[in-house]
Amino acid sequence: MAAKLYIVRYYSLYGHVETMAEEIFRGANSLEGVEASLWQVPETLPDRVIEKMKAPSKKEVPIITPEKLAEADGFIFGFPSRFGMMAAQFKAFFDSTDELWKSQKLAGKPAGIFWSTGFHGGGQENTALTAITQLAHHGIIFVPLGYTYGADMFEINEVKGGSTYGAGTYAGDGSRQPTKLELDQAFYQGKYVASITKKLKLAT
Repeated sequence: MAAKLYIVRYYSLYGHVETMAEEIFRGANSLEGVEASLWQVPETLPDRVIEKMKAPSKKEVPIITPEKLAEADGFIFGFPSRFGMMAAQFKAFFDSTDELWKSQKLAGKPAGIFWSTGFHGGGQENTALTAITQLAHHGIIFVPLGYTYGADMFEINEVKGGSTYGAGTYAGDGSRQPTKLELDQAFYQGKYVASITKKLKLAT
């Protein structure tokens, strides 16, 4: 039976997290024996606010409910940063997983994270560090990239989001889109976390 990997994301205003999620999805599904699927968390802002923000229409991705998480063998969570932490919509979703926390149904399952920030000081690493607390309370095993991605982890000649914690991108004023280097790292993260998920499933 294939290992189920849920890629759960919250769209960002200009679609950066969405683009990264799709590349992670491709990477995860490139590994035989893994069945990856895309999900998004519920929106918490009123429609009139979203309209004023000129947010693009969402793609047809299923809305996930907390109990669905228990069906997966592993996860990759993605979100934009707001003031150096995960966006409130994603935090609200984690806050709704109380019953899963009480039963520890997610304990021992692996998870990676990815993100988007506006600029260098917008929380590239702080967003990752504060997100790990959500995983720890559930007993979820955090899967960082480390330096497994190789030489491109040391790239300093071009602006590149992400770190040893996971893939990332910069949005700037919204006009900057994920680069090939960032998308390549996202693809790698999908495949890497999928491989860990598969190994753990086969070991149980």
